[in-house]
Amino acid sequence: MNKAEFIADVAERTHEPKAKVAELVDAVFDALTDAMRKGDEVRLPSFGVFEAVRTAPRKARNPQTNEMVDVPAATRPRFRPGKALKDAIDTPA
Repeated sequence: MNKAEFIADVAERTHEPKAKVAELVDAVFDALTDAMRKGDEVRLPSFGVFEAVRTAPRKARNPQTNEMVDVPAATRPRFRPGKALKDAIDTPA
């Protein structure tokens, strides 16, 4: 499912215009991004936790050339699903 399909699905479920739903979806993504940029966790009960995690610099191997390359330290987004989401996905539809 891509973003347009997601917006259409939410619009159908909420009986709201797609344009309004698109604004709301963009606002949610912006809020998540801003919170993680500040180093905050975003906890959504029954869904999961979005967080920014700092990774250490490391060495990695280029699989095509076997050459060792330096991977710099970075801040990466991470999502940990909640139990309710895990259970919902594990249940056959």
